[in-house]
Amino acid sequence: MLFFSHPYTSSQLFDVIKPGMVDWKKVAKSFHKLRGMMDQIQNCNYAIDLGKQLHFSLVGIQGKDIYDGSRMLILALVWQLMRAYTLSILANCTATGQDNGSRLATEQEILSWANKKLKQGSKSSSVSGFQDPKLSDAKIIVDLIDAIHPQAIDYNLVSSETAVESKLKNAKYAISTARKIGAKVYALPEDIVEVKPKMIMTVFACLMCLDYTPNVKENGKNGHE
Repeated sequence: MLFFSHPYTSSQLFDVIKPGMVDWKKVAKSFHKLRGMMDQIQNCNYAIDLGKQLHFSLVGIQGKDIYDGSRMLILALVWQLMRAYTLSILANCTATGQDNGSRLATEQEILSWANKKLKQGSKSSSVSGFQDPKLSDAKIIVDLIDAIHPQAIDYNLVSSETAVESKLKNAKYAISTARKIGAKVYALPEDIVEVKPKMIMTVFACLMCLDYTPNVKENGKNGHE
């Protein structure tokens, strides 16, 4: 059965991202033998509607495309779900009494946190945006990891060369180290080297969530204190 046509997979994901947004009366919970295809397409259409409510970019995508298994269109939706999920987790990590985690973190808030964290870690690096060309060698991300978790980075393994191969090596090291200290990073090294803003943003968001998680470090001090 297709992922987005299943009543308790796609809809549950949206409900995790924004609790209460799913109208379960609109979700087909079982598939009648004669209406199976129509019920599945109905679920796919509803997944598209939910995505639009979260301001996903879904121009030209219909439920039938998802049902038919269009790989490119499914990936477009899945990517945006992953991004929204990351931001929702971050919102819960940084929730205040006022928003209670219901408001998704903005890119500017993530950038502000990153630069503050780098400064707190006595790093000379900074980031102006997720499209910043300086991000391609992953050294800013490496510095951020070291600021969050001192001693996690062996700078002898970080290259200062500008060749693509060296940048890729740095990116692989940054991602593997981020995962080692507990960040749920799902971006690829190539995403960093090619400076794909949306994917790089998820790296920063995952690191920010880790930093805000209690007891992430032995001294228990996070960037928001």
